Amino acid sequence: MYPSDSDLIFGEDKGKSIEQTKKSLQLLLFVDNRHSSQKNILEIKTYLQSLTRDYQFQLEVLEISKYPHLVEHFKLVATPSLVKVNPAPQQTLAGSDLTAQLQKWWDKWQHSLTQNFDTETGAKDSILETCLPSSELIRLSDDIFQLRQEVENLQQQLDFKDQMLAMLVHDLRNPLTAASIAVETIELAMNEVDQEKLFQLQKKLCKQAKKQFKVMNKMITDLLETSKKTNHQLNIIPIKVNLPSLCNDLLNSFSEKIKIKNQYLVKDIPQDLPAVYADPELIYQVLVNLIENAIKYTPNQGKITVAILHKTTQKIEVSVIDTGSGIPPEKKELIFDGHFRLERDIKQEGYGIGLALCRQVINAHYGQIWVDDNGNQGSCFRFTLPVYL
Repeated sequence: MYPSDSDLIFGEDKGKSIEQTKKSLQLLLFVDNRHSSQKNILEIKTYLQSLTRDYQFQLEVLEISKYPHLVEHFKLVATPSLVKVNPAPQQTLAGSDLTAQLQKWWDKWQHSLTQNFDTETGAKDSILETCLPSSELIRLSDDIFQLRQEVENLQQQLDFKDQMLAMLVHDLRNPLTAASIAVETIELAMNEVDQEKLFQLQKKLCKQAKKQFKVMNKMITDLLETSKKTNHQLNIIPIKVNLPSLCNDLLNSFSEKIKIKNQYLVKDIPQDLPAVYADPELIYQVLVNLIENAIKYTPNQGKITVAILHKTTQKIEVSVIDTGSGIPPEKKELIFDGHFRLERDIKQEGYGIGLALCRQVINAHYGQIWVDDNGNQGSCFRFTLPVYL
């Protein structure tokens, strides 16, 4: 454990008045949390305590992660570092041979201490008076730093909620469109003469509409839950999921869109895959985003491939491959950032946040998502999910 703000190591002047402590060498030892730092602290302490009682000093040990403002103030570039803050001028020693350097400079520092306080301005030279022992400035600086961190954290929470709101509103369009089509089809089928056929069609379409309304209700619930969050993390509820079944159901719902564009769908989905440990609703949304993009950017009569591979004993890899225009190499990471859009998409509808949501979801599942080239044409989006063990 390192000393606290007030846990100082004194020489002969321990317990003396503030005015008297000004007339001593005042030192800061900056260390990190490595085990070797304890050795450096011990060596410095042992050396200082071995000196004669004529030498007066104050030493404070500071762990750099707790005092970033002081690290910046003293422009430290390495640890351990020993800073002489009083008497002026300030001097910094750094490196693994601190004790040897200290031995070299100690007499000169004591001599400069005597000289400084033989002058009228000597008592004003102590930087320690404004940034060290029992120092209000250290505490205030530390409070300011903590407040800045809290403000940054709150801003991240607000940004996360804004992003989730935009994503969920964006994704509500998919089930809303599907439900609307089902209802419109029921309306058009009212003129069907064959009553049995009409009944079966209405039954099928009502079932489809109810399913989409259920999806929308889940999204709205997620949105309300997100508004209550106090952090900027997705709250997933993972269960045992049959991924082939989920994918096949989803692809069936896209059959009409694929048919309209005369696209060719290839499914490479083994039925003997192990189950995955995932939130089915969120993974469903990831697949919806990726497959919709594949349909959108694959030209008429192009090919779309959905493949699942048992990558390792603990990972399943899903691929959605298209034969569209592809992603420029320099944009492959940017496309997963919220609201980033490729030039080709600027005039099209959408918020540009679908892929950002995909990354949020997959990261929350401790997986990865990325995009590869599909040979000379198109893109290959891949993501991994943990196997249910």
